[in-house]
Amino acid sequence: MKPERLHKILASRGVASRRASEELIAGGHVTVDGRIVTELGTKVSPDADIRVDGRAVREPRNKVYYVLNKPGGCVTTLSDDMGRRSVGDIVKRLKTRVYPVGRLDAETQGLLLLTNDGELTNILTHPRYEVEKTYRVVVRGKISDEAVKRLRDGVFLNEGKVRARVRVIRATREATSLDVTITQGYNRQIRRMLAAVGYQAKRLERTAFGPLSVRGLPRGGFRALTRDELEALMRLAREVSSTAPPRTTRHGAKEDES
Repeated sequence: MKPERLHKILASRGVASRRASEELIAGGHVTVDGRIVTELGTKVSPDADIRVDGRAVREPRNKVYYVLNKPGGCVTTLSDDMGRRSVGDIVKRLKTRVYPVGRLDAETQGLLLLTNDGELTNILTHPRYEVEKTYRVVVRGKISDEAVKRLRDGVFLNEGKVRARVRVIRATREATSLDVTITQGYNRQIRRMLAAVGYQAKRLERTAFGPLSVRGLPRGGFRALTRDELEALMRLAREVSSTAPPRTTRHGAKEDES
């Protein structure tokens, strides 16, 4: 078989996104035919014995897709060395190993997609493809019209200028509820955007990811996507991958928006 880049093979087999797979390689977690590979861009045969931390990496027989309503205080990993509750604890009864699509920080609640489809994960999490994610946000105090305008027009983070669609749901002197929609998903992006305009997020919940929502799903619960949801998700992936602009940066696919 024709050699392929190692990180692409890992992603296609559901190990992690391409960017996260590069991190696994650079960290010395990946072996090919018994040899540790740390050089990014290495091409190997898909028939090779590829392992991550000693576990064989094989093409999944069946691709599966689940949506989870993540509770607060739960970390977006399959296990946690510090003993904190993880997403892996919630879905441990699943027979097929799945991986989170992007990340939510520990205190952020709401929609998290889980799958073993690495290529889909790459499309849904890379900023280049601009997949929309919507969050219900509660900030301290009554947010000003000027702050809302700045969020819509764009604020500068380390990664560059970022914008959001913002809708004010309810505003009092004590707190304001907002719906905030972003496409990039940079590390703790919404919290940093709000801080840039002088506000602190008290509560964050992802309510939608592309065509998916967690409406009706109890906190801490998960379920397989319906056929209609899966079709809508695949349609979105085809649309954004066919219309995305040429890749000009290497900003990562790692998402931890809040």
